[in-house]
Amino acid sequence: MTDRTGIFAGDCPFGIARRWLDEAGEAEINDPNAIALSTVDADGLPDARMVLLKEIEDDAFVFYTNYESAKAQEIDQAGKAAFVMHWKSLRRQIRVRGTVTREDGPQADAYFASRSLKSRLGAWASKQSRPLASRAALMAEVAKVTARHGTNPPRPSFWGGYRINPVQIEFWADGAFRLHDRFMWRRKEGGADWEITRLNP
Repeated sequence: MTDRTGIFAGDCPFGIARRWLDEAGEAEINDPNAIALSTVDADGLPDARMVLLKEIEDDAFVFYTNYESAKAQEIDQAGKAAFVMHWKSLRRQIRVRGTVTREDGPQADAYFASRSLKSRLGAWASKQSRPLASRAALMAEVAKVTARHGTNPPRPSFWGGYRINPVQIEFWADGAFRLHDRFMWRRKEGGADWEITRLNP
C-alpha cells in the first residue's frame, strides 16, 4: 500500500494503535483510552457504553468489568463485540470488530491489585447494572465490604477482563473538505494475515 505513510505507516495494526494512543495521551484532557463499546442483547438489540481500554496486546485489546453486568452478559451470549476509540483533539478514530474471550487469570489479578483501594472496594460493593434503592444503600454496602476485606481486597470472582481479538480494525483520520483517510485491516477469525484496503471517506 504505497500511500499508507505518515500516521498510517506500519506493518502491525496493534503497533499503529499503540502509537496513536500514546499520541492521544499527550493531547486529550481526560481518558484518552476511553472506548465506546457496542454489544447486542439476546433479542439482537444493540447497546453501547463507554469503558476504559487497559491494554493493547500483540494481538488483542483488553478491558475489565463486572461479569454480572449487562455488557458482560451480552458479550458472553454473543461472543462478539465492537468498539470505537475517538480522539477529537487529534481528529482520529479507530474502529474494531471481533470475537471476545475472558481474561480471568493472573493478568486480571495483577490489574485488579494495581487499582486504587476505593476502586477495588467499589468493585466488590456494586451489583453493576442492577436496580439500586439509593446512593445511601450503595455506600452502606461499601462500608460492609471494607469491614470484610480490609485494605487488600482480592479480585472478586465476578470481576475480570475481556480480550477482543479483532477481525477488522479501521484507522480513520480527518481530511480537508471531509476527504478523510480510512484504512481497513481485515483478517479471518483466528487468522494472522491482514488484508489492508483504503476506503472512500
